[in-house]
Amino acid sequence: MTCSLEVKIPESPPHGYPLVIGENLFPEIRNYLPQSSSRLFIISDENVADLYLADLTKNLPCPFTTFIIEAGEESKNLDNFGKICSAAVKADLSRKDTIIALGGGVIGDIAGFAAASYQRGINFIQIPTTLLAMVDSSIGGKVAVNLPDAKNMVGAFYQPHAVIADVNTLRTLPDKELKTGLAEVLKYAFLAKSCNTETAIDLLTFLESNQDKILTKDSQTMITLINACAVLKAAVVNQDEKETGLRAILNLGHTFAHALESLTGYRHYTHGEAVAIGIKGAFLLAADKGLISEEYKEKALNLLSSYGLTYTIPDDLSPEEIYAAMLHDKKASLGQLTFILPTAMAEVGIFPSVLPKEIKEVISKLKNPKNSSHNP
Repeated sequence: MTCSLEVKIPESPPHGYPLVIGENLFPEIRNYLPQSSSRLFIISDENVADLYLADLTKNLPCPFTTFIIEAGEESKNLDNFGKICSAAVKADLSRKDTIIALGGGVIGDIAGFAAASYQRGINFIQIPTTLLAMVDSSIGGKVAVNLPDAKNMVGAFYQPHAVIADVNTLRTLPDKELKTGLAEVLKYAFLAKSCNTETAIDLLTFLESNQDKILTKDSQTMITLINACAVLKAAVVNQDEKETGLRAILNLGHTFAHALESLTGYRHYTHGEAVAIGIKGAFLLAADKGLISEEYKEKALNLLSSYGLTYTIPDDLSPEEIYAAMLHDKKASLGQLTFILPTAMAEVGIFPSVLPKEIKEVISKLKNPKNSSHNP
């Protein structure tokens, strides 16, 4: 089983690009390379390169250079970005050639930003190897690196030439990384109806009904799951490439998450773990504001718990400190924070200017689950 869809953005070459999800796709990657490419520049991390670089490169039709960085969010920085660009110069990479990102979200983000910047933009292919990258970060052209005080603060909107997601790579994915991706999957379940897709996608029911197959990474189940998320993300990106409106809904849970990641040096949490905390915070905040019923809030928090996404905020981080870090978020404006909050089953809304007091009260609940009505 292979699923394929098209991301149709007017500025993307050639006005759209394929997003392919299936098994045993590495031999087919040569078919998705731009015809202009005479050289390839492959960026990966140490863990993924050990597992999959040899399988990828034996199917490539032209010379290639590799650049390997340390695994982990802390590697997504300006220093490594500069080293990648310098290595591309030494490899004689031209504007007609192609950068390939082989790895998870960190690799896709930094490789994509390098592709957007090198010679003012060269071809770029995403080969995501984690669930998080397959369902979210490889789709839609957001590429960036982190600053010490703020996540994804330096970057661009730059669409890839193709996204090729081979679910065979999930077989070696540690449970911790699987759960990281599941946080983003749950995000899509909670906002599916707001994506304005042509056909309805009931991702909440799918997640409730297929938990065992998902947690054991059954290939056909994962293809169906990834395709559902990809359809939702592609629908949003096709309508709003540069986050001037609808695309903001994809930030559900991320205002909390980015603050926690930056405050803990990108080492305490994976991105998905921080997003899971942020999603819980969004539901608590929505319930406090009367936007959703207690029944829906409990349903959502129970689903997070059933997938093991029960993280809390470290005791040494105060609500005031976390709130201050949130003000560095890209979505903050003039000292005001905008939140994406649930409003009904699988629906969300955009809420500017949420009161600081409301945010700090929710942060306190996330630090001390016993203070919340839901205590897993």
